[in-house]
Amino acid sequence: MSSRTRVLTGLDGQRYHFDPGAFCLELLVTGGPGPGEAYEILHEPADLASWLLDSRLNDTAPVRPEDLDITAGDFEYVVRFRNTLWSVFPALAHGRTPAAGDIEAINDAIGDPPRPRIDPQTRLRGWATPVTGRQIAAQAAREAVDLLDSPRLRECAGDNCYLLFLDTSRPGRRRWCSMERCGNRNKVREYRSRSGGAP
Repeated sequence: MSSRTRVLTGLDGQRYHFDPGAFCLELLVTGGPGPGEAYEILHEPADLASWLLDSRLNDTAPVRPEDLDITAGDFEYVVRFRNTLWSVFPALAHGRTPAAGDIEAINDAIGDPPRPRIDPQTRLRGWATPVTGRQIAAQAAREAVDLLDSPRLRECAGDNCYLLFLDTSRPGRRRWCSMERCGNRNKVREYRSRSGGAP
């Protein structure tokens, strides 16, 4: 799983870089239930297609608009699956057992993921088209299975920050979604505490 950061914008307008560490966790930054509602960007199939153009799928091969075929039904399925992940991953990050029904939803989503291919003429990587919404859910589901027992699944330690990430750092001590945001806020808080200033 290679490093690919996304630029996120907080409700306060601050922009910061965030590396979720996995495609299934990257899907969570599109919104979701609870705290994610304020960040929802998936309102129609075109929104999912647009988001995928800058997703981790590009680590394997470039994603082009013409590669994608996201039907309304597939779109709704992906959003429901993403919302299920919002139940599973926070539970795991806090050492709780996810609901059996949510685990079954992951099992049910496991199917054929997008298939990369090599163009025989140019030898460039691309995708076997069309890439469908169900394949997107399958890609996320397959990764989710690998994370179910990962000790490096984390939730940001920042106050009121619910971003989840896979800690891919060598020492395995990442605590923050981003040093530009929650990490910096913690540094400021610690400095003020040491100097006797207001928190």
